[in-house]
Amino acid sequence: MILQDAQVLPYPDGADPSAIPPLMTTAEVADYLRVKERTIYEMVARQTIPFSRATGKLLFPRRLIDAWLEAQTELPAAGIAPAPPIYAGSNDPLLEWALRQSGSGLAVLARGSVRGLHDLTEGHAVLAGFHLLDPATGEWNLAAARAHLQGPSHVLIHWARRTQGLITAAGNPLGITGLKDAASRRLRFATRAGGAGSTRLFEVLLAREGLTLADLTLLERPAETHADLATLIETGEADLGLGLQAAAGHLGFIPLVSDESFDLAMTKRAYFETPIQSLLAFARTDTFARRATHLGGYDLTDLGRVVWNG
Repeated sequence: MILQDAQVLPYPDGADPSAIPPLMTTAEVADYLRVKERTIYEMVARQTIPFSRATGKLLFPRRLIDAWLEAQTELPAAGIAPAPPIYAGSNDPLLEWALRQSGSGLAVLARGSVRGLHDLTEGHAVLAGFHLLDPATGEWNLAAARAHLQGPSHVLIHWARRTQGLITAAGNPLGITGLKDAASRRLRFATRAGGAGSTRLFEVLLAREGLTLADLTLLERPAETHADLATLIETGEADLGLGLQAAAGHLGFIPLVSDESFDLAMTKRAYFETPIQSLLAFARTDTFARRATHLGGYDLTDLGRVVWNG
C-alpha cells in the first residue's frame, strides 16, 4: 500500500467527507485521506497520487482520488492470478507504436474489438482498445462497455477520434466514388474479421446505402489488420476496403467517417499502474504528436479523458 508509512490523522471535528469539493486543494486532500500535508507533497513528488497543475497550483480531482484509493485496496487473492501484461482488442497503428515506444512493457494481441473486451474481462489482458458503434443511439463504445464490463471495477479512457474510409489503389485508377458505386460494378472488397469494430462500422455504412455484405464481391479471407487490408489493395488482390486513413499511406483514400471514437478499457487498478501511466505520459509528448500527424486521420483533442466509469 502506498499509504502504509503515512501517519493517519483523524478528520477535523465536525468535518463531513461528503462535503469536500470535486476539485480538492492539498490541505483538503490531506484531510480527505487522513494524512499530513507533508505526505501529500511527498506523494506528488513521487507521482504516486493523481494531481493536476492546470491552474499553477496543485489540485486533486476527487473522482480520480476515489478511483486511485479503490485501486490501492488490497483484497485476498483467492487464487486469482494477475492478468498478463498484454494489450488486446482492436488494431490501431498509432497505439501499437506508442505501446512500444513508451516502454509500457505491454505485448500486443490485436484480435478485434469484441475479442479484446472478452480478453480483458476474462483476465487475459490488462488493456483493451475498441471502437464499437451502437446503431440505435449513434454512440460509440458506451453500450459495449456496459454490456461487457460488468461491475464497478472498470474504466474507459478516450484515445482518439479517427477517420475511416475507403482505401483504393494509389490515385484511385478505377474512379471509385463510394460504396454503392463499387458494389454495382462488382469490385473486389477486402474486409476485416467479424469481431472487428471496422466490420461493424462497415455493416452500418452499407445499411445506410441499402446494401449488405451479401451484395458485395468479397475476398475469401479477411484481413487481420488495417495494414494487411491496405497491402491487399496495394498488391492488386482487392480493389478497395474500409480502413483507417492512417493505414492508407500513399494509396487512395475516400473518407466516410471522421469522428470514430477509439477508447481504452482497463480496471481502475491497472489505470494507476506503470504500464498504462507510461503509455499516457508518452502520449503527451511532442514525439507522439508528430507521429500522429505523420500518419494522419487522428484527432487527439480528448486523449486521456475518462468517458465511462463503471
